[in-house]
Amino acid sequence: MENQVKIQTEKKEKVKEDFNNKPTAAFISASWASLLIGMVSFCVGLWNATMDLNEKGYYFTILLFGLFSVISVQKTVRDKLEGIPVTDIYYGVSWFVTLTSILLLVIGLWNAELDLSEKGFYGISFFLSLFAAIAVQKNTRDVKFIEQKEK
Repeated sequence: MENQVKIQTEKKEKVKEDFNNKPTAAFISASWASLLIGMVSFCVGLWNATMDLNEKGYYFTILLFGLFSVISVQKTVRDKLEGIPVTDIYYGVSWFVTLTSILLLVIGLWNAELDLSEKGFYGISFFLSLFAAIAVQKNTRDVKFIEQKEK
């Protein structure tokens, strides 16, 4: 047990030595802008869609589910990198729900009676939102890490 604590402490020190670059304001702004553009585009598309309300709810729930799951994956990956204990079950569940949200979107779009251009629009805005959520979470974590390091 003591040896494991020593290894985790060494890992944390290595990460602290290796990581010292704060994300630029431009990258932080671009990440937030991408997240807002992706989410708002997806939601505006749903608002204007001619599909039933329950179908709109399905796609909106998948967007929220996907955003939460990718943030959870990013956090667990970063925690492991920094030597913060993460249970394997939570790590696995985070990946599972991320892949599940993507699969549910693909299944929903595959079976939807939408034009191919609409399906592409929902797919692209969904993935833009997921990627941007990861970037925003990473930037938030990086800034906090640097601020704590400077104290």
